[in-house]
Amino acid sequence: MTAPRTISLGMATPDPIDPVCGMTVSIAHAGGGSLIHDGTTYYFCHESCRRKFRRSPGKYLGGRSFDAMSEANSPTTRYICPMDPEVVSDRPGACPKCGMALEPEAPSLDDAPDPELRSLNWRLKLGLLIGVPLIALAMFDMFAPGMPISHLVGHTTFMVLQAVLCTPIVFVCGWPFLQRFAVSLRTVQFNMFTLIGLGVLAAYGFSLFGLANHLLGLLPGVMVMPFFESAAGIVVLVLVGQVMELRARGQTGDAIRKLLKLTPKIAHVVLENGKEADLALDLIDAGDRVRVRPGEQFPVDGVIQEGSTTADESMLTGEPMPVEKLVAAKVLAGTINGHGSVVVTCEKVGTATVLSQVIALVGQAQRTRLPIQQTVDRVAAWFVPAVTGIAIVTFILWMIFGNVETRLVNGVLCAVAVLVIACPCALGLATPMAIVVGIGRAASRGVLFRDAVALERLAAVDTIVFDKTGTLTEGKPKVTAIVPSNPNPGEDENTVLRWATALERSSEHPLARAIVNAAEAKGVVIPVATDVQTVPGLGVRGVVEGRAVLVGNDAFFVQNDVPATSHPDWKSPSAETVIGVAVNQRLVGFIKLGDRSRPEAQSLIAKLTASGVRSVMLTGDSRAVAERIAKEVGISEVFADQLPADKHRVITQLKAEGRIVAMCGDGINDAPALAVADVGIAMGTGTDVAITTAGVTLVKSDLRSILTARELSLVTVRTIRQNLALAFVYNALAIPIAAGVLIPFGGSLLDPIWAAAAMSLSSVSVIANSLRRR
Repeated sequence: MTAPRTISLGMATPDPIDPVCGMTVSIAHAGGGSLIHDGTTYYFCHESCRRKFRRSPGKYLGGRSFDAMSEANSPTTRYICPMDPEVVSDRPGACPKCGMALEPEAPSLDDAPDPELRSLNWRLKLGLLIGVPLIALAMFDMFAPGMPISHLVGHTTFMVLQAVLCTPIVFVCGWPFLQRFAVSLRTVQFNMFTLIGLGVLAAYGFSLFGLANHLLGLLPGVMVMPFFESAAGIVVLVLVGQVMELRARGQTGDAIRKLLKLTPKIAHVVLENGKEADLALDLIDAGDRVRVRPGEQFPVDGVIQEGSTTADESMLTGEPMPVEKLVAAKVLAGTINGHGSVVVTCEKVGTATVLSQVIALVGQAQRTRLPIQQTVDRVAAWFVPAVTGIAIVTFILWMIFGNVETRLVNGVLCAVAVLVIACPCALGLATPMAIVVGIGRAASRGVLFRDAVALERLAAVDTIVFDKTGTLTEGKPKVTAIVPSNPNPGEDENTVLRWATALERSSEHPLARAIVNAAEAKGVVIPVATDVQTVPGLGVRGVVEGRAVLVGNDAFFVQNDVPATSHPDWKSPSAETVIGVAVNQRLVGFIKLGDRSRPEAQSLIAKLTASGVRSVMLTGDSRAVAERIAKEVGISEVFADQLPADKHRVITQLKAEGRIVAMCGDGINDAPALAVADVGIAMGTGTDVAITTAGVTLVKSDLRSILTARELSLVTVRTIRQNLALAFVYNALAIPIAAGVLIPFGGSLLDPIWAAAAMSLSSVSVIANSLRRR
């Protein structure tokens, strides 16, 4: 076997080059050490360069610079439509369906301004610079005809001047709207910009016709008054509305942006030689040790290896009190270290951390749609053709019944006003804006909704079913007694505990953890178990030192033909949980465990009852234990001794009674019930299976979060209804007024300028109503 060669041979050769950054490195003082790849030793100036090379050596051996590589491999930002989340693009722009500006799929900390907002901002400034004088001139001439301005320059010059000022506003400032108008016609996806485009072009075209008639005498004896100021005013006011809307929509991502700010960009990695190196988070691996100093944020999910401290976890859990963290305690990325300097062993990094999963879940939930949105979409699909038809009918009626001298101008004005004032975007934004704000607000208070459907359904829930262990109780049971059964020589308490711990130490169940903790506290040597099989709701079996071992409840023993069910120790006078241990089909003893109810459980049940919500306990534990805990917390309806299939059946039965049911649990055995319930609620400390199955996850595992989740659900559903009411009522009133329905009753015409202002404000009002819920 040949020894690895280096890229530097002896004193006569030059010092090697760091293949990542290109710096010259001294072999004797290589800050990042060395690494052998394909028989060649490479030297590095810093630990970060060594790690980059170790992950992708091919990147840096092909002659391409690191910067070029980073650019080539950087992820592309995806853009989605706020009204139609299924519309996805790899670049900013307008939605081909509704015409609205696309927004980043997930908010980022990039401070660069939104390109769409930047474009509209300068167009708005230009529009105001030109449009304000234009409107002032037009209004002055309208209210004081023949006064110095028009008298001095002449009526023809005055009209030409208005056309000159109006044209750049329509075709420069309004270009994005005209583009979206053209796309809507080409794709036959009619939207708000279809109406705006028709209105602006109709007003501008009619004004040009009026100017041409004045210059060329196309209609002898007929005076056609142009209204260039209306075309310009529509564009400027729509720009104002769009800028306001984009800024408001940007605020809906604040919840995720706050979460993104929690993770530091670097970590202090403790190297094997004891030195520390500051490395970017994407270079940290599971198993690395990082030092976290007082006041800093934990960069990874991990376990404290050295030192002790407190951690402020309020940004993830909503819990304001710092939590004490000793050696072996878990810490979460993004939480804030308190007074102590600690060394943390990394367990999860990058997208695997709890914080990253929360961010991903919130983003995913915000993009889901409610069933009611499908109805709104169907209405919106007919909205633009219907409004266009109303505008045409409006023009025809004015031409038939209007004053002969003014009917043409009034007919065009009213038709344009109808087109401009209608706002399908207010309808389209009513539901998604409320959802985005509601789910973001929930995340900031430690409640994660998997999708918008769970958010909506929770508001209608009238029955909440609770698991016991780990849900209504603290989930931290302790071994209270170990009872050998007719012990043979050598079968004492430690022996019973030893058999049980061998099977239970791989389980996440709270009872299993209590048994393992008791064994560790006693210093029991735990043997290795093989062929371990967990039977949810019953127990666990396996082979330990060549013997068949069973650990579980009495039903599990009956199922496995172990003659022990009549033993008096199965029943505990203090209503503790009793677990039997059998070896080779022979009962060897019992382990008794006790748990206590959560301190907040009693007040939660009382508040739910006061609000008309029925509370039920559903547990696999014995009836004596279940009834003790139920009595403590105030639940009168108890289903005990329930296997996973039984739990599923109970939930199904409650739903068959017409109940809308939420199930709250934390274990593998709760997964079937969580899945079949109208809304599944998982405790954040529960098993992965429970969390994956549930529609709602309580990050801080505080039962009071159920009240928070329900309150947010009720508020969000109420906001959606308000938004839809605003949108429908607005259009129902605005369109007839724009058509001139008030004229016969002494009213006046609605100028298209005011129609444009009203249209913009309708969308903004829906967004503002959603944002105030923050």
